[in-house]
Amino acid sequence: MEWSNILSSLSGGFLNLSWGNVLMMLVGGLLIYLAISRGFEPLLLIPIGAGALIANIPVTGMGEEGGLFWLMKRVGIDTELFPLLIFIGIGAMTDFGPLLERPVLLLLGAAAQFGIFGTLMIATLVGFPIKEAASIGIIGSADGPTSIYVTTKLAPHLLAPIAVAAYSYMSMVPIIQPPVMRLLTTKAERRIKMPYTSKPVSRKVRVLFPIVTTLLVGLIAPIATPLIGMLMFGNLIRECAVVDRLSGTAQNELTNIVTIFLGLVIGSTMTAQAFLHWQTLLIFGMGLVAFALDTAAGVLFGKVMCYLSGGKINPLIGAAGISAFPMSARVVQKVGQEEDFSNFLLMHAMGPNTAGQIGSVVAGGALLAIMAGIA
Repeated sequence: MEWSNILSSLSGGFLNLSWGNVLMMLVGGLLIYLAISRGFEPLLLIPIGAGALIANIPVTGMGEEGGLFWLMKRVGIDTELFPLLIFIGIGAMTDFGPLLERPVLLLLGAAAQFGIFGTLMIATLVGFPIKEAASIGIIGSADGPTSIYVTTKLAPHLLAPIAVAAYSYMSMVPIIQPPVMRLLTTKAERRIKMPYTSKPVSRKVRVLFPIVTTLLVGLIAPIATPLIGMLMFGNLIRECAVVDRLSGTAQNELTNIVTIFLGLVIGSTMTAQAFLHWQTLLIFGMGLVAFALDTAAGVLFGKVMCYLSGGKINPLIGAAGISAFPMSARVVQKVGQEEDFSNFLLMHAMGPNTAGQIGSVVAGGALLAIMAGIA
């Protein structure tokens, strides 16, 4: 009897393994493969994939009350701590100089948030309740921490598919955006060269920018203050140039540690019970639509600016208005050079790309404010 108990205990994982667990383990393995072999956001997809693998091993107790994953989710996700800490690091790593040199590019960052609200409307039409639809729409922010923050408040039961969709599509921006960009622009438009004449931005302006932005956004949409406040605090310690140790820590140690925890926790939510539903496929499909709509809206508004400027603005830079920084700006550079290898759009695209960081936070805050008003 004792030997049978021992064998039962040792083989408990195999005895309780379901086809759903196996499928989710394969999904976790696929994420790790894409990160290592394809270079798709390895800093995010490797922890997420590892979390999915571990979470689907039966009877470990890691996801149950008192377990490691339960504890990390309780402390870091349910309290919104991890996304907000990530924003400090993002702010410290972001140079808003290209945007400050040409503030008009902020409009492209705003236009590229259309996918959020367009997808929200589509989600309501297919039958999702308004708060779930808003959480699905926020995938279009192309910003993982914003997606997690908003979803945790509005539809926490959808956190797993929404977070994984947001991070997965962020990693696939070089695949998703180019076809939309080519479809909506002519070869002549893609060949437009934008001479770069740098206008030095003073240190005073760089320091005032995060302070003023925090106050304006916070007063207009108070519910967005945690997001914009942490983002701009990170940028402030970068630009003030008197706390290099804090800036370096935010950019490196803090961001790296929280990214590990955040990825593992998100992966741990990818259990067979929580993930294998028809809604998951629908959410992933609408997430793809959100990214495509973001790109299309940014490019179309770029065409408007091209017309108004007398052909001096390349519409491609509008695609960089999404928050996937700096991947989207690099995609703009690549697509532009496909038509003319001497065309350098990267620094121009960095303006809308950094504007997209702000735009996604404001859009997330706007969604939370709207949902609070509806409630």
